[in-house]
Amino acid sequence: MKLFKTMTGGALAAVLLSTTALAQEVTLRVHQMLPAQATIPAQAIEPWAERVEEQSDGRIQVELYPAMQLGGTPPSLYDQALDGVVDVIWTVLGYTPGRFPKSEVFELPFMLTNGEETSAAFYNYVQENAMDEFAGVHVIALHTHGPGLFHTDEPIETLEDLEGMKIRGGSRIISNMLASLGAEPVGMPVPQVTEALSRGVINGTTIPWEVTPALRVSELVDNHTEFSGDRGLYTQTFGFVMNQASYDSLPDDLKAVIDANSGLETSREFGRVMDQGDVVGRQIAEEGGNNIILLDDEETARWREAAQPTIDQWFADMEAVGIDGHALYEAAQAALAAETE
Repeated sequence: MKLFKTMTGGALAAVLLSTTALAQEVTLRVHQMLPAQATIPAQAIEPWAERVEEQSDGRIQVELYPAMQLGGTPPSLYDQALDGVVDVIWTVLGYTPGRFPKSEVFELPFMLTNGEETSAAFYNYVQENAMDEFAGVHVIALHTHGPGLFHTDEPIETLEDLEGMKIRGGSRIISNMLASLGAEPVGMPVPQVTEALSRGVINGTTIPWEVTPALRVSELVDNHTEFSGDRGLYTQTFGFVMNQASYDSLPDDLKAVIDANSGLETSREFGRVMDQGDVVGRQIAEEGGNNIILLDDEETARWREAAQPTIDQWFADMEAVGIDGHALYEAAQAALAAETE
């Protein structure tokens, strides 16, 4: 009887251990740069976290850390995910110049249509042409924002009005574009924009409408310049990525939960949230009585011509590192065309 009890106890322990393994629980720490109430944190990342927790029956717990609460600076976020300092990050890819040269093509002037379509195109483009740039992380979503525009202390109604203005640029490509358009580019991550505007360090900034409420931009400047046509002035690219080891350590059923909330449709959703945020941000500026300037087709065409050297320079930069920039540009345009047909 004693032997039977011992064997039974051992078998029970094995069952309990097996059950524990099957019911593994994990905590994912998500780190990003913007305040919790900003568009992507509140309308994309938080709902993503809620879905993951619900679909895992609570076995995945997601801790959200906005506004760089875990330390570092926005340009360090990608390395935090790559090195396993945190489990998941959301960041602007252009904050680390030279790291994502193939992905940069979507930042070139007058490439994008809107956030949702361009995000889907960007995700598909990367899958086909640039996944090597994301080695070491597990991609959850890749996306863009909607049309970027100018928010300035003085009105910009013609190309000449931009001459000599100190304008914040969010990436290498955007700063190059600003210089080709006649501005004096000032590179900085988006969280620094509010202080830079309030102190007069810059005359204006290039950002989409969606982020203006979180940064109080419409309170700090009175003028906003948009462009006509079906292609916006510029966009930036974003990555929502997971440390590869954090993903690999999950049991298969929890990997399936992450997979179900990753990929093309998640990327599309993040872009759609950006578009919805653009509507809100623009409405706030309208209600505040700000001056919203829409450049007509003729004036917009002048800007497109003036921005062409930025594209030509990117081709030259790619050639210098052995990348066929012309082929990638065509691939990006094809990916966009597929989304707009």
